[in-house]
Formats: sequence, C-alpha cells, structure tokens
Amino acid sequence: MTPDEIAARMDGTLVARPGGMKAILPSSAVQNHAAFLSVLPDGALLCAWFGGTLEGKSDISIHASVLAPGADAWGPAQRLTDDPARSEQNPVIFTSPEGEIMLFNTAQPAGNQDEARVMMRRLELDGGHVASGPCRDIGLPDGTFIRAPLRIRGDGAWMLPLFRCNPRPGQRWNGSHDTAAMAVSTDRGDTWTVEDVPDSLGAVHMSPVPLGDDRLAAFYRRRQADFVHRSESVDGGHTWTPPVPTDVPNNNSSIGVTRLADGRIAMVCNPVSAAMSQDRRASLYDELGEDDDRPDAVGGCLPTWGVPRAPLTLCLSEDDGRSFPHRIVIEDAPGTCLSNNSVDGRNKELSYPVILQRADGQVDIAYTLYRRAIKHVRLSLDWINGAIA
Repeated sequence: MTPDEIAARMDGTLVARPGGMKAILPSSAVQNHAAFLSVLPDGALLCAWFGGTLEGKSDISIHASVLAPGADAWGPAQRLTDDPARSEQNPVIFTSPEGEIMLFNTAQPAGNQDEARVMMRRLELDGGHVASGPCRDIGLPDGTFIRAPLRIRGDGAWMLPLFRCNPRPGQRWNGSHDTAAMAVSTDRGDTWTVEDVPDSLGAVHMSPVPLGDDRLAAFYRRRQADFVHRSESVDGGHTWTPPVPTDVPNNNSSIGVTRLADGRIAMVCNPVSAAMSQDRRASLYDELGEDDDRPDAVGGCLPTWGVPRAPLTLCLSEDDGRSFPHRIVIEDAPGTCLSNNSVDGRNKELSYPVILQRADGQVDIAYTLYRRAIKHVRLSLDWINGAIA
C-alpha cells in the first residue's frame, strides 16, 4: 500500500479479516506511531498514539480515538496534547482503582531523549469525546521514557515501567547507555521513587505481566537488536532479576505483551534481529537536521538501528514467557525502516504493537502501519488456537 492508499482507508471502519476484524484509524496527521490500547469502564476501547509530521519534531502530539461498545467504526481522532517546544510521544492510558482515567506521555526537545520528561493529565470522556485536563510533570529524572501499562502492586502502590535514557554530559543521546527501571508511587501519582532493574544496559520498554501469586515476568526490547529479554520478580514487583534472553529475536523495536486468561503469555513483535539483516541507519533521529555538534555518546552498549520492522507476529508461550514456540504472522511487509518519513513511501514498517484481551476472550492488537497510520486488528481466540494447532 502507498501512503495515499493508506490515507484513503483511514476512516476507522471495521472490516472482516481472517480470524476477526481490522480497521485503519482516522487521523489528520501524516505520521502516526506508538499506539496504546485501553478498555474503558463502559467497555469502550480507547486508542492513543502520537502524530504529527516526523518523530522528534515539536508538532508531534498525542491523539486518541474511541471505539464505542458495539460500534462498527472508530470515532474521529482527537488531539490531547500540544506542547509547542517538545515532541510528545509514547502515550500510556491508566484507569486508577478509583476510576480516574489518566494519560501519561513523554515530552522531549527534538531527538534528545535524554532530556525527556514524563507528563500526566486526567482525561474526561463523554461518549466518544475525550477531553484532557491540565498537564503536570511527575518529577522523574531527565531522560525518563515510558511505553508499557502501569500495574497496581499488592500493597496498592502504582508501578510505572520506565526506561532511562541516561544523560552523558557533552555527548548526544544514541541509546548506548539506556537502562530499565520501575517508578513507584504510594500516593496515587503525587510523588514517585525510581528503582533500577539490575544489569539492564540496553534493555528498554520494560513490559511486566502477572504470573500469579507474587510472581511477575517483564519483557524488554533490546538496543543491541539481539533477542527479547526477560526478568522476574518473586516479591510482587519490589525487586527484579537481571534480564536474560528469550528465544524471540528483537530488532531494537517495541514489543507488546499480555497474559491471556488461560495463563499463556502472548507477545506481539517483529521477530527479527541484527544477525538476520544488513539494514542499518545512523540513529533514530538522523533525519531531523538538528544543529547539534556534540559527539555521540561513547561506551555502554552498541545500539543497532534500522533492522526491518516486519513481519508483525503473535508469539505464544506456555512456560511463563521463557520460550515462545508458537508464532502466527498477523501481517507481513518488507519492514523497511531506514527512514521515518511517512509520506514518500520508503517506510514499510509494521511496528510498535500493543495487545490486550477483552472479557469476551477476543484479542485486540494495534500497531503502526508504515508510520502513516495506526491499524487495529481484533482476533478470536478460536482462530488463534486454530492457527497454532
């Protein structure tokens, strides 16, 4: 599909596909990326993402659309943030135990992820309309990024998974010193402490899932573009083991993970590694044209950028995410991501997925379609099980 062909289908209408339904969400932005899904208290599905002209530009803002219960199309896209000086990225929606719906997102100047701040605001919903309240910096250190859902710890504390783009004075961020951490709030988001994941250099996008009792597993994207990594907590999320590799390749791109009602771990990702492709680019933000004469950060790990971001694959595990022997291709494409440009047709990525299972058992997935749009797929569990039988 060309960017124009994608744009012509960005009406949000649900249409049939093998195993369920699919839709391309509406948006007035020419670039749309990093989707997040959340089921609202009334059963509606809320999708948030960032959109604008090019990742890292100050016109990148958070947008959202609502799929009402029983509706046959997603509602119009609504812009929720507008910081004229920063690129607002990676939305996370959280419904508190008290029923408040909150938006968390990052905000950074240009490609300087080591200067990112995490912002929070309350959302008010009236039918399909979403309104955002005043914005507040939650006080985490410079360079803090988010991507995965919040979790409630057994003692009621809020756990916000982080990755830390640790600043290197006088050097430009390139991902080489990124690490994983967990932010914890015991006062409903007013204040936060940060607890680092040990030996997590290069492990980002920490995505925890509950395993039962006080056990959790967390899964990680890897800057080194080798394998999805995994760590465990046996004390309800207070402490974590160092990340170790699973059998799923990773291309230094985001993953989406959830635990299904039957206990299996379901992960959506691009199971491709640097060892499987020669495609490379200088950095994530090499097209911004920044006037920045600082040298790239040195030391740390060696980040790899540009490995293809396709196919989009659903991987299933029956051993708490240590291995994923069952894999289903949801959509395939060349996966080319040597450019972030979403209008010239060079980008062919199917990336940054998010996954959740609804109360009726159906599985919802949203992901980036060639950076031009956000695509939503709804699959029946029967179809998933049949595909791996």
